[in-house]
Amino acid sequence: MPPPASRYGKPPLSSLHTHTLFCDGRDDVETMCLAAFDKGLCAIGFSAHGPLFKKTGIKTGWHISDERLDAYIGEVHSARLRWEGKLAVYLGLEVDYIKGLRSPRDLDIQALPLDYIIGSVHYITPANGAELFTVDGPAEELERGVREGFGGDGEAMMHAYWDAAAEMIALGGFDILGHIDLVKKNNQDGRWFAIESEACRGRAAETARLAAAAGLTVELNTGGLNRRITRDTYPSPSFLRLFRERRVPALITADAHRAEDLDGHYDVALQTLCEAGYTEHPLFRGKKNGKALWEFIRIEGP
Repeated sequence: MPPPASRYGKPPLSSLHTHTLFCDGRDDVETMCLAAFDKGLCAIGFSAHGPLFKKTGIKTGWHISDERLDAYIGEVHSARLRWEGKLAVYLGLEVDYIKGLRSPRDLDIQALPLDYIIGSVHYITPANGAELFTVDGPAEELERGVREGFGGDGEAMMHAYWDAAAEMIALGGFDILGHIDLVKKNNQDGRWFAIESEACRGRAAETARLAAAAGLTVELNTGGLNRRITRDTYPSPSFLRLFRERRVPALITADAHRAEDLDGHYDVALQTLCEAGYTEHPLFRGKKNGKALWEFIRIEGP
């Protein structure tokens, strides 16, 4: 039986990049499921920011704690049973790559009963030994990191970001490549580097090549648009075309931290996909023998 169309008459869409009260989201699992159903989505996947402290000693307010991991798994599994036959519910994690400290490939992550893993780079580890920092946190954190870790050289920081992405892909252990040009979030005015420069575009093209070789799916993430902090998707339309040239599937996600954003700017994302040359959209169907299963649905612009 073919998957149902959404209430908008478009191909079935899902929201697999979703955060709840278990990490830095605003709503609980059941509220997210109710909203996904009401919005006509065919599936929802939960992707809490993977635990860090026990493994790395890094304390944050936005990663799920090690102590709550079992409760998270149990709650998502319970939601799957409650929504069976009405909404597909999947269990995932968004796991950071932090050089020498954390990777989606880590055994403690691989041992979890997950349907999928989103691999993401948020943290930069300066080669000079300076304190690590996030590229998408407060702007002053990035400024400090560039100054202390890279002598004020924003382009060097940009290369360190893409280096981390390449290292993460090489290690593997994940299914979906998360918000791949997140490094642009605090660079909207081009203060630190030119996002469309030959150097940055070259790094994006290389990442697309690596993703294709690894058999990954890249997400077309509307989170920056939903939170009004970027002017386009992750990746940007021009970078998305590089992934299309390499035949890397692109999955629309909302990076939703609130129930109301579960399908936020999906019309923009669908149009962006079509303009990049995509004619199909992947629909997640679970995992078999450690490999994500995708069904490809034909798409047209909104």
